[in-house]
Parts: sequence; C-alpha cells; structure tokens
Amino acid sequence: MSKAEARIKEVFSFFENNDTVLGYRKLMDCVIDTQDLDLYKDVIALTDWKEQHPEKEEELITKSLKILEHVSKIPITEYNTEKPVVVGKGLVKSYGANRFKLGPIPVEIKKGEVYGLVGENGNGKTTLLRVLAKELKYNKGELSFNFDKSFNSNYDLRTNLVYIPQRTQKWYGSLKDNLKFVLSNYGIPPEENEIRVLMMIARFGLWNYKHLKWSELSSGYKMRFELARTLLRQPELLLLDEPLANLDVLAQQVILEDLKSICNSINNPIALILSSQQLYEVEKISDKVIYLENGKYKDNKTNVDNEENQLIVEIDCEADRSVLMSIFRDLKLEKLIYNGGIYVAYFNEQIAFSSVLETLGKHKIDVTYTRNISKSTRRFFVS
Repeated sequence: MSKAEARIKEVFSFFENNDTVLGYRKLMDCVIDTQDLDLYKDVIALTDWKEQHPEKEEELITKSLKILEHVSKIPITEYNTEKPVVVGKGLVKSYGANRFKLGPIPVEIKKGEVYGLVGENGNGKTTLLRVLAKELKYNKGELSFNFDKSFNSNYDLRTNLVYIPQRTQKWYGSLKDNLKFVLSNYGIPPEENEIRVLMMIARFGLWNYKHLKWSELSSGYKMRFELARTLLRQPELLLLDEPLANLDVLAQQVILEDLKSICNSINNPIALILSSQQLYEVEKISDKVIYLENGKYKDNKTNVDNEENQLIVEIDCEADRSVLMSIFRDLKLEKLIYNGGIYVAYFNEQIAFSSVLETLGKHKIDVTYTRNISKSTRRFFVS
C-alpha cells in the first residue's frame, strides 16, 4: 500500500467512526496534496456549508467521502525524503569571553520529519534557530543547505526557509487580505490566489475569522494565521520558536497535529524544527528531540553520564518516599528522586515498566500520573 493510499484509508476510518473534526482536517491535507484547484473549490464550498450547518454531521460525512473518492483517483508522486536539506557540523556561536557559548552542535534535518528543541530558558534554543535561519552568524563549524529550489544569494536562500519568532509582528487589514498579499508577491493570478487562500483558511480553521483584524484574534488564531501564511509560501524548512506559548491545552494539541500533518505531506513535505517548553506534547509528534543545556547538545538517544540503560519512571502520587522504597524493594530500586513534586525512580534495565505498574496497582498506590522516561529528554531535566 502506498503512502497516499494509506492516508486515504486513514481518512475513511475517521469518518467511519464519526470523528469528523480530525477526519475533515485530514481530508483537506489529502486534497492539498493533489494541487487540483477544482477539488480546492469543492472543499471551500463544503467548508462554507459545514459552518452554516454544524448539526448535519451525517450529511457532512457523505459529502466528504464523495470528495475523498475523487482524491483517490488522482495519482500523487511521493517525495524522496532521504536527502537531508540542512546539515550542520560542529556549529559554534560565541558571544565573547566568559559569556554564553552555543555548541558545538551537529544537525541533520530531513523533510517530512519534526525535530523538537527543548531545554530550560537561556540555554540556546532561540540562538540555534536564528543560526539555522541565517539571522545570526556562527563562529565555527559548517552549515550547508540542500534545497530543491536553487539559490544564488543569501536572500534567495532565505526564501526557502521561514523562521517564526515567539512574538510575531502586528499586521494591518483583514486576515484574508494579508494572506492574499503573500501570494500576490509570488505573481499568482487573482482567481488562483483567491482559491489557494480560501483553501488555507479552511485548513487552519479560520473560516469564521477571515475578515477579522489582528487585534480581534486570540493568540491561538494568530498562530494559525502565521502557519497559513507560511504554507502559502511553500518553504522547505520551517523554524518555530515557542509556537505553543500562550495557547491553551486544546489549542496546543490542534497546532501540533496540524504541524505534523504539514510536514508529512506526500509530495511537498517540510522539514520542521520547533522549540517549546511543552516537552511531552512535543515529544509525541517529534521524530527526534534535541536538548540544550548550557549551550551543549544532547538528544533523546543520548545517554547521560553513568546512566547506562536504566529504566527511569516518573510517578506522581501521594505516597511517602518510605512507602515507595518499600514496595519497590523486590524490583531492586536503585535510586528515588523527588523532583518538582514528582518522584523519579531508577531501576535496572532488566526491570520492565509493566512490573512497576503492576507493583503500584498491587499495593493500591493512588497514582495521578506515571510515565516511562527512559528514552525521553525529560530525564535530562531531573536535578
């Protein structure tokens, strides 16, 4: 089964199980991959109808599956994502003697993959993003870009990448007009401009907000606007600095799901690096997580000193330390740390996570939350 066929099957399963919210977003991703403007028009019309008839879910599913049937008949060439688009070797950015130093940093970024960038504040996340975005010069190392679109100057190079800082600039006029302005700069004819903009507005859930101004939008919708504007430019590399800041939990989940779908486009994938303090949420969608501490590089496959291959479990519960020490005695607990209100337990690598869960249940420990962080960058944050 090809990737396109698998994606269509996935969309069908969403609608089959009445998950119309995610199913509709996934349907639009499939339509965008076709680059068929007639199908774009069908989705635009259906989106307008859907917003006017939110209660007609069964009819929405029927109409959506009809569009999906048309999509399935359009052949889509799968993009080869093996070649990295960005390669950095030994990158160092120094701000002078006795001041902050980033690096050395190795990076190899491929399209279709999400790279999470985590670490405490002041440890170099924004600096690294700005180096990769060509906004800051590095002092040592090598940095090369292998984009599909040719570039003869630094300006041409930067048209292939987009860096979105945590605090975006204010814009004027309506949301829709701003998006149309983006495509007009690329010489897109007016009719096609309108269709592509409305399709992107539909995809990012901005249909009922397209005539609003910057001051009338919440932080979440401003970020959706930024993503829509970025996707219209069709970059090959997208760098996001704290895109989840100031968003509620639901908005964070939606944005992350959208980012993953964007990167996984079948014929037009994007390489994405995003920094965030929302560690667990970012790890769920990331193919690799980079951790920076005092400017030094680690990733979620790196072992820290003396860590070996331990089982490391995070446990949030009301039980006393002595109780946990006692019940885990038979599991040969090696270390128990109380970190930020949560216990972090270290076991020999031969102990299975299921055994830890079984022990907690057997002794009726009321657990609010537990997680195996043996391969998570969360373990680097434990003091």
